[in-house]
Amino acid sequence: MTSSHYAIASQTIAPVRPAPGLYLVATPIGNLRDITLRALDILASADLVLCEDTRHTARLFDAYAIRTPRSPLHEHNERARVADILSRLEAGAVIALVSDAGTPLLSDPGFPLVRAAREKGLPVFPVPGPSALLAALAGAGLPTDAFSFFGFLPPKTGQRVNALSPLAAHPETLVFYESPRRLGAALADMAKAFGTGRQGVVALELTKKFERFIPGTLGELADRFSGETKGEAVILVAGAAKGETAGATDWRAELEAALKDNPLRVAVDEITARHALKRKEVYDAALALKART
Repeated sequence: MTSSHYAIASQTIAPVRPAPGLYLVATPIGNLRDITLRALDILASADLVLCEDTRHTARLFDAYAIRTPRSPLHEHNERARVADILSRLEAGAVIALVSDAGTPLLSDPGFPLVRAAREKGLPVFPVPGPSALLAALAGAGLPTDAFSFFGFLPPKTGQRVNALSPLAAHPETLVFYESPRRLGAALADMAKAFGTGRQGVVALELTKKFERFIPGTLGELADRFSGETKGEAVILVAGAAKGETAGATDWRAELEAALKDNPLRVAVDEITARHALKRKEVYDAALALKART
């Protein structure tokens, strides 16, 4: 066990050691002051802090003079590390899990470990705090009574359109994470899947100095972010109006995207089944698209 303490405004604080178990600690998504006192208590008094990237977490630790040992737990090693971590928990350790930013497990590593700990009957404690998902949803001005979160979309256009198309008729607000280099392409594919007139909001640099919320139709947003963008983004899309479905232009856009990744027959069968269309209509459209390329 380490000598535990942390500091706020040069005042050193000795936390009370929590009960043994796995603690899922939410950390700031940008502004380092967005950290709870409970989170600081646990991070400072834990036996070990599992980090998505130990170098990234070092910034938070340095800001609050935390010296707890850190160890990497990410998508490439988490399954291999589960058995060892469970053994330490069974022996009575206090272990904290953090992601690079926000609440662990939301589009971040940790699910295999939490599931395994629950299956073993070991205590797991969520320590709530910052979340890009909830911050964006609260500030976007779109309905919050019902929403669906889909994390990061596939990186390729065809796969992305295929993932988006089934969501076109969802009535609730849709929330996605996206990297700045794919933001414009993702918005363009959303305009294809949901229609250019659907309302959306892009939230950028949440909790940071240049935090901003940009509303507009998906067509407008796709045009606005067609170039390079800085900062991690959250995309929010208004739910479909009652009775709204993907139109003809939408399935043709999906067909065009599907043809880039699949043979003609496979693409035609996929779009025909998805939209309950006549196969000849889709086949003729596919031939026309092929002829243009």
